[in-house]
Amino acid sequence: MNKTLALVSLSLGFFLVNHICSVLAQVPTFPPQPLPTNFPEQPPPQVPSIPEVQPPLKPITLETVCTPAYQCLGWDEQIWGTKGKRGDRKALVTAIDNSLRYLTTSKAIAAYQNYPIPEITLDRVRRSLQRFRQLVISSRSPAQLQAAVRREFVFYKSVGNDGQGTVKFTAYYEPVYTASRVRTPIYKYPVYRLPPDFDQWAKPHPKRIDLEGKDGLLGDKSPLHGLELFWFRDRLDPYLAQIQGSAQLRLTDGTRTSIGYAGGTDYPWISVGKELANDGKLVLKGLTLPKVIAYFRQHPHELNNYLPRWERFVFFKETGGTAATGSIGVPVTPERSIATDKSLMPPGALAIVNSRFPYPTRNGKLVFRRVSRFVLDQDTGSAIKGPGRVDYFMGTGKLAGDRAGITGGNGTLYYLLLKE
Repeated sequence: MNKTLALVSLSLGFFLVNHICSVLAQVPTFPPQPLPTNFPEQPPPQVPSIPEVQPPLKPITLETVCTPAYQCLGWDEQIWGTKGKRGDRKALVTAIDNSLRYLTTSKAIAAYQNYPIPEITLDRVRRSLQRFRQLVISSRSPAQLQAAVRREFVFYKSVGNDGQGTVKFTAYYEPVYTASRVRTPIYKYPVYRLPPDFDQWAKPHPKRIDLEGKDGLLGDKSPLHGLELFWFRDRLDPYLAQIQGSAQLRLTDGTRTSIGYAGGTDYPWISVGKELANDGKLVLKGLTLPKVIAYFRQHPHELNNYLPRWERFVFFKETGGTAATGSIGVPVTPERSIATDKSLMPPGALAIVNSRFPYPTRNGKLVFRRVSRFVLDQDTGSAIKGPGRVDYFMGTGKLAGDRAGITGGNGTLYYLLLKE
């Protein structure tokens, strides 16, 4: 599922010092002139320094004593469940198996051949997952699993967005929408399949407004005409599907299916919420996706002004009701899969996220709790760049969307590799 590091390049200047030697000719009718002995001292040539590139992950030494244990890394009570809520051990094991399956592919072999940290290899990642799977199955409590993991694994901490380990967390989900296979007077906003010649499109790519029009109804005048896949009654729905990268669909004929990411044009992420705030329509502090959606529900005419500002356009393929799939080609698991920058982070690997996430209470409210969760790195996104960004998969449906929409804050990220 691809959702919608700025790498800093340094230009090295070279200073070349040319020494000029002059020859003094002697004229026979004049006495020879002595050579000067006080040449001005020339500065030594400057040798350009190549800045050291900081690795995205660094091994850390864990404290030997950490109390209370539930506040320490590796405590994950969600596996066993709490207060009458069932645990998700089976889902975690499934997520591990998905990553293990990915690690047997040629895609994984290629990814790890060039991974920037030499000691993080495909074989070590694979063995780490196999051992962790055994521990998840055999452990009888959060404390037992925590102790085993801290004893047997090395923790590699992300350097974050500040070099000190600060990671910004957001969350994403898989929405559920009603759609039609054919255009009708009600269902008139399409999503499109990937053009067959997309790889040959010249850059810069056409912008969103060029492909669907300002109002999303360019129709047969669109260069994508004939590639319509499904039709929606609300323009905001296909737009949000493009942001999340997939959606489950309830079709008007009574059947169900789904769509997944197939490709996208080459434009950076633009937050429509921030655009609204910049224009004074909403307050940036405390701004969440539900607030943005509510604004557009109340002011639908504003969609034409703001949606085109995200110039990127995402194409879909029908996936027949299958689960949302991550960028490494395996299903993503609710609260057990994360998206990171795959140019930096080890794909498919075991990790721990330590941050605050919203959880529902009995009265239906969402309350934030700081948690330590074992996760698998199985996805990426166009807005997820650098070692200081993580997108946490919340699941499918409205509750997942409500939780994802208000998730945002700082935390830390660790990858776990067996000790050598």
